[in-house]
Amino acid sequence: MKNSTATLPRRAVAVVLGTRPELVKLAELIRLLGPAARVIHTGQHYDAELSRDFADELGIPEPERLPGVGGLPRAAQIADALNGLDGLFADDPPRVVVVQGDTNAALAGALAANTRGLPLVHVEAGLRSHDRAMPEEHNRVLIDHLADVLCAATPDNRASLLSEGIAAERVHVTGNTVVESVRDNLPDAEDRRTALSGLGLAPDGFLLATVHRPENTDDPATLAVVLAELAGLARELPVVLPLHPRTGARIDACGLQPLLDDIVTLPPVGYGTFLTLARHAAVLVSDSGGVQEETTVLGRPLVVVRRSTERPEAMADFAELVPPGLEISDAARRRLAEGRPGLRRLAALPSPFGDGHAGERIAGLIGRTARPAPARHRARAEAHEGQGRGQAQGQDRVPAPAGV
Repeated sequence: MKNSTATLPRRAVAVVLGTRPELVKLAELIRLLGPAARVIHTGQHYDAELSRDFADELGIPEPERLPGVGGLPRAAQIADALNGLDGLFADDPPRVVVVQGDTNAALAGALAANTRGLPLVHVEAGLRSHDRAMPEEHNRVLIDHLADVLCAATPDNRASLLSEGIAAERVHVTGNTVVESVRDNLPDAEDRRTALSGLGLAPDGFLLATVHRPENTDDPATLAVVLAELAGLARELPVVLPLHPRTGARIDACGLQPLLDDIVTLPPVGYGTFLTLARHAAVLVSDSGGVQEETTVLGRPLVVVRRSTERPEAMADFAELVPPGLEISDAARRRLAEGRPGLRRLAALPSPFGDGHAGERIAGLIGRTARPAPARHRARAEAHEGQGRGQAQGQDRVPAPAGV
């Protein structure tokens, strides 16, 4: 892969996102792009304060925000975000659009790029669960087939894309940006000890759980089963549950608060705090896609409570897929029985999601994909660049990072 010699003007790269996991996974890429990055938040996760805290913690600029679409049905989220993005791209067209993953925000960004004829880069392309009941599966397939450049995290992801007829020259195996996100944001050992002590937790002596997906929270009976399993495990070791706002609202609406009596519930925590808890949990129980990746970097065992997964790479050693029910506690106890030798075994394994240089590779691809600015928009682009003229020389333009 040849190194790019292009330069990217300020705000040339529209990075469209709408959720906290996207902020986490794109943070390093945004930092690498520097002034070239124009971060646009659709408001899919509609707690603006939480998203702002995440941006501050991750060391990236506060995103440009569309009117919030959070809480709307899926179709309305996509339609409203698409309409807002189309207006922004009409007034100030970027040279390339970047989306990550499979959210409604990512699909809206992909459609907005497509309608304006803008190059599209899809980060974390090629994930497949083959579960048509999962809305994210439809999102990711649509985005992949619209994208000009597909950044596949693993060779298996690339193989999935090629099997669907996507041209090989559009697909690049880059690794997953989650690896550098975890490494960059995991607090040092002393800070982790202090945080655990403040919560009354002993390293390797508790279970960490997260529950937020609709398949586990929308049906009261399913949610009750998941919480009952966690409550049963809490009689054997502390169970810590950072409570997603959506999950908390469903628990209240369904009258399931008594099931939390034996569980240590926390409000939503920052990324560094979450990584601290994950790094020292004896086992995790979660329905999150991102946690499936993060545990492979942290070397921790995971029970995935879902019907299907788009990350089979994690299942080989680190994780086990189970449906809601008695299998949750059975799987957790199997992992707990492995004890410290099991934790040491996982800690010695490399993550299947890459070497921690995905952001550099993707930044290089973005630099080579960005199109020249149309003549009718150059004056506007130059005006944006001129906003930084009072700064030190070299701040107005940022070299496109070299490919790896």
